Amino acid sequence: MTTNERALRKWAEPAVGRRGLLGGAAMLAAGGAAFAATGGSAFAAGGGLPRPDSPLPIIPIPPQAPATEGYAPVPGGRVWYWDTGGRGTPIVLLHPYSGSAESWPYQQPYFAKAGYRVIGYSRRGHFKSDAPPADDPGTGTADLHALVEHLGIRKFHAVGVAAGGGVALDYALSHPERLLGLVISGSLTGASDQDYKDMLKRLRPTGFSDMPADFIELGPSYRAVNVAGTAAWLDIHHRARNSDVDQGNENTFSWADVKRRVRVPTLLIWGDADLYSPPSVQRIMASYFRDVETVVANECGHAPQWERSDVYNPALRAFVRKHSR
Repeated sequence: MTTNERALRKWAEPAVGRRGLLGGAAMLAAGGAAFAATGGSAFAAGGGLPRPDSPLPIIPIPPQAPATEGYAPVPGGRVWYWDTGGRGTPIVLLHPYSGSAESWPYQQPYFAKAGYRVIGYSRRGHFKSDAPPADDPGTGTADLHALVEHLGIRKFHAVGVAAGGGVALDYALSHPERLLGLVISGSLTGASDQDYKDMLKRLRPTGFSDMPADFIELGPSYRAVNVAGTAAWLDIHHRARNSDVDQGNENTFSWADVKRRVRVPTLLIWGDADLYSPPSVQRIMASYFRDVETVVANECGHAPQWERSDVYNPALRAFVRKHSR
């Protein structure tokens, strides 16, 4: 039995525990091989990121930090969340459309041990959270606001991957006074500019959404060397959705609106092999944020928090340390 096969067997055994999410050690690839930093970022000077020529490691999911679980009331339903608690600066994690609150096993213990209060939740229509009603699905922003109000959080970092990044940006437009920092990875965001939408459409030809989810979202380097990690990601993906009803944004906005209205410090973390949103799209986005830093992890697809935690985590930690108070 290979190391990957043993890891996959271990992954399949534990369920989500009451006090330890995603317990057990699955051998998953999340290593970074390279990065690029712009926009006045401190990361290029070191910042704990790996060398550009570092190999792709296979890193086990660490034991999860203690976390309480519960349901928060939101308009028309409930969302399921976990919360490591404590008095540290809060970091709220917003998962991709393909995932749920389970999508953060690399970040939960890393940031909890660093002294932060880490919260993950499943948006409505995702794992353990209520499905939104079809006639009034509400918005991700309204639900996020209800969650932080329920938890008594006044200021926090909103950290979103893919669709979660769109919710984070929408929240920044509606409640900028509540954010210490805005972190987005691989998100299409929902900006209304027609030329921007046309560009994204060119990236996704007919039949794109019918391809296997792991092919679309995980980079080829990761899939090539990490069978167990890909299977673990798919395991979370397959149980992530419990509804076909989607929530929209609270705001209709253009990139000019973002440039005019979003003043919160922003970090854009991208994978260089992201089929949805390659680094060229990241650079376009970056030009519309007033206070922005960027990181690009090479050999990484649409899920840098999963594929490249050795790049993602130190970059995010440096950012939240810089912008916490």
